[in-house]
Amino acid sequence: MDLIYQTVHFKGSDDLEQFTRKKMGRIFRKTSDIIRAEVTLSEGASGNLENQFCEIKLEVPGNTIFVKKNATSYEQAIRSAVEAAMKIIRRSR
Repeated sequence: MDLIYQTVHFKGSDDLEQFTRKKMGRIFRKTSDIIRAEVTLSEGASGNLENQFCEIKLEVPGNTIFVKKNATSYEQAIRSAVEAAMKIIRRSR
């Protein structure tokens, strides 16, 4: 399993990266079918209070799972995106 972590238009802290890797570990423990996971954190329009976005793209054999969530903080967006991805994985089994 390969995890690609990237931030767009801001410099993410080491703590944020570790938090992301920890939460993504839940997905990796749930299924061993994942070939690659890409997590992208970005900031949306400044007028929106919930402008912190987390995108998760999971490549599994025969399928690609994509989730995009936003919240007031990156941590909340990551949690929401991981939960949504876990729900999709559970349904596909």
